[in-house]
Amino acid sequence: MEELLELKQLLLGGNIQSALLLVEEMTEMSKDDKLNKISSFAKILLLHLIKRQAEKKTTRSWDVSIENAVYEIQKTNRRRKAGGNYLLMEELHEAISDAYQVALSSASAEAFGGCYTMEQIGNMVDRTAIIDQAMSLILGNNQEG
Repeated sequence: MEELLELKQLLLGGNIQSALLLVEEMTEMSKDDKLNKISSFAKILLLHLIKRQAEKKTTRSWDVSIENAVYEIQKTNRRRKAGGNYLLMEELHEAISDAYQVALSSASAEAFGGCYTMEQIGNMVDRTAIIDQAMSLILGNNQEG
């Protein structure tokens, strides 16, 4: 809110250059917020995709978590008025990839009752396939695993 008031003052004062710099800063802040939300939901999505692949089963609860995470990522990334997405496909892929390690750590605590280490769970699954599946689900290509 402070930024909007500052922007108003800069515009009323005719300081267009500073106003444009502030708009760029606000745009980056907004994109960072979107990225943080997407990352949080990506961790949940990947956690359940990892458990699904490692345990070679699924549960209704995991499926619902996957569906909800995909929905929230899609909703957060969608530009409502301008159309398109906040994150380009490459940026989205990077965000999903970055969330993988945290999801793997969580999966090691949950899968098989937590009896395997993160490294052991990591050896049971195909990282690339899981990330590809997550991207496919987010982009609307409903591949089930």
